[in-house]
Amino acid sequence: MEWLFDVEILLKLGLSSILGLIIGLERELKRKPVGLKTSLVISIVSCLLTIVSMESAYKSPGSGDINITMDPLRLAAQIVSGIGFLGAGVILHRRNDSISGLTTAAMIWGAAGIGIVVGAGFYAEAIAGVALLIFSVEIIPMVFFVFGPSSLQEKNLLLKMSIKNKDHINEVIKNIEKEDIFVSGLRIKDLKEEQAHLLELQVAVNFKRQTTEVYYTITEIPYVENIEIESL
Repeated sequence: MEWLFDVEILLKLGLSSILGLIIGLERELKRKPVGLKTSLVISIVSCLLTIVSMESAYKSPGSGDINITMDPLRLAAQIVSGIGFLGAGVILHRRNDSISGLTTAAMIWGAAGIGIVVGAGFYAEAIAGVALLIFSVEIIPMVFFVFGPSSLQEKNLLLKMSIKNKDHINEVIKNIEKEDIFVSGLRIKDLKEEQAHLLELQVAVNFKRQTTEVYYTITEIPYVENIEIESL
């Protein structure tokens, strides 16, 4: 009697779900748009489609004078192309022209790739790939933050503040830079109704420095009113 389910296929789907779970958990812990459920679906379905693609190719040898040839990874190639739609959906373009979600989009692509690798039967390679993926996303940035150049040990913030007198804008910026806050971008807007000027600064500070500490520092600078700080 032939079993309804192939044990190897179940093994592939099980391993793919576990590896997809690891990728999704990493995103879930960081409160990113793509979490456990999305990564599981991507990894499992990619694995399933790869299995179907390979099994269909080998089970259709043709009969008689008809010779049917199929690419075993034809569906897998379409997965790589199609997953771009999901990746594009999590890339956000913020008001301050900063881009976020690129790592999450890459992780979506990675989850699909892991599913394909497992579906093709490369178990050890899939496990090693997930290990290197998590190591690259979690461990390597921490190492660079601690031992890398100073530019990699900084985090970016967006400062918004109002200043009554435009003659004080340069003085405010100079006082901010004296507090080890490096200004990388500048935008000034007149607030006619409030008879003030909106000053927006893109700044960089050491990653160990808390945002609340920066806030308290800015509040002590003369002529600064209505402060707002946003992490980029």
